[in-house]
Amino acid sequence: MKYLPFVATLASSALAAGINFAQLLDQKPLDIADNIKWELKPEVDSAALQSAVNELDLKIEAANLFKVAHGSVFEYGHPTRIIGSPGHWSTVNHLLDTLHHLKHYYDVDVQSFEAFTGILKSFSLSINGVVPKSADALDLTPPTPGGLPVTGPVVLVDNYGCQASDYPFNVTNGIALIQRGSCSFGQKSELAGLRGAKAALIYNNEPGSAKGTLGTPTPHMVPSLSLSKEDGEAVKRQLLGSGSVSATVAVDAYVKKFKTKNVIATTRYGNDSNIVMLGAHSDSVAAGPGINDDGSGTISLLNVAKYLSKFKVNNKVRFAWWAAEEEGLLGSDYYVSKLTPKEKSQIRLFMDYDMMASPNYAYQIYNATNSENPLGSEELKNLYIDWYVEQGLNYTLVPFDGRSDYDGFIKSGIPGGGIATGAEGLKTEEEAELFGGEAGVAYDPCYHSLCDDLANLDYGAWVVNTKLIAHSVATYAKSLDGFPLREEASPVKMTAQPNFKYHGPNLVL
Repeated sequence: MKYLPFVATLASSALAAGINFAQLLDQKPLDIADNIKWELKPEVDSAALQSAVNELDLKIEAANLFKVAHGSVFEYGHPTRIIGSPGHWSTVNHLLDTLHHLKHYYDVDVQSFEAFTGILKSFSLSINGVVPKSADALDLTPPTPGGLPVTGPVVLVDNYGCQASDYPFNVTNGIALIQRGSCSFGQKSELAGLRGAKAALIYNNEPGSAKGTLGTPTPHMVPSLSLSKEDGEAVKRQLLGSGSVSATVAVDAYVKKFKTKNVIATTRYGNDSNIVMLGAHSDSVAAGPGINDDGSGTISLLNVAKYLSKFKVNNKVRFAWWAAEEEGLLGSDYYVSKLTPKEKSQIRLFMDYDMMASPNYAYQIYNATNSENPLGSEELKNLYIDWYVEQGLNYTLVPFDGRSDYDGFIKSGIPGGGIATGAEGLKTEEEAELFGGEAGVAYDPCYHSLCDDLANLDYGAWVVNTKLIAHSVATYAKSLDGFPLREEASPVKMTAQPNFKYHGPNLVL
């Protein structure tokens, strides 16, 4: 009975607004109240939702994330929000606490799963006494025994090292030199280990370095480092010439399995056959607090979710904060893998928002086309283009190559796309003219580093892109008229997708 005065007041407001209160009488009192409050909200409007975005809200949430990242200092020696760390658990809890205050508007799910992560303490490599400048440790590499150096002859592996027959018998107790390509880094490392190699050196098959990941650990993987094409081919020439090259490798690292969590929030109301979905990843790398990567996307989504709760939507909106993106898109992949065919069909599109505030930014749009991706991906790309043009802002198209959490959706036939402001790539002269900043310098000089902190954010770019996120949500939450229907889409063109150069931030081939 204590709810009746409250419900009666809402009923009067509902009648005044022309809402049929009689249709709600068979529901529980609080459900009636929530339904009436929903009906009294204004319909979502892009301009109104964008107007809610402000720099102060972004700064407050950035400070919150930086604070929780410091919870990892005792264990890691510096702030980080890598999965399994106190900083990441606090990030998840902060998301849940904020969404709890919006429980009248969102149904919140927590999706637990297990993921591997690797902690690299140090590594070293010398080849005939020379230290290659391009040498890097591959993510999830196992250590050398006790983290101590191992030495052996460098042995050239045939082809791309994707078959056991590519590995000469004399690689046993040696250091395998393998060219990147054709199969995963992890497969090369495992085959080298099965042949008895002490370590593997994988060199790029295109100009530049070859940062990458071994993926899910297997017992036979060996300590694995990467080299640039230039350094790798120089060693190959030495082997083909004198035939004698020695290398010393040391890797101090460990790989550990953690439980972690995705956070999913879906509006309680709206057409559940037309789910508009967007996501960002909640974790950072071990090296730093990840306030731009992807604290910026995490915060943009959280603030837009709060602002959206003031409005009524016609289509359901689903926000996702993925865990273990930095380990290879594990959270988003896990989510997609658990969807039934019906649930997949209900998601009309997925929008990815990873790194919204790079200090040397460019306004980047993923170049998603309908010719190579699920029908609707190009329409989403055009929405972003149109908005930047309407605002009098420049933009640039960047490869849609598997580097972020759209990957699993695209491969499952769900249209996707997104925007970003750039990672470790260098800004070109042309981009400096379009966006300002400094040519020849990384979009984010602190990418995957300790200095990805509160000073590593361009708030002007962040506000702009958060407004664009709000626009994308409002547009599709209001109506999907003109957006390709899933059941009318042509079969998904998968020819390019399995050969994506990336799966997350790291090379996979």
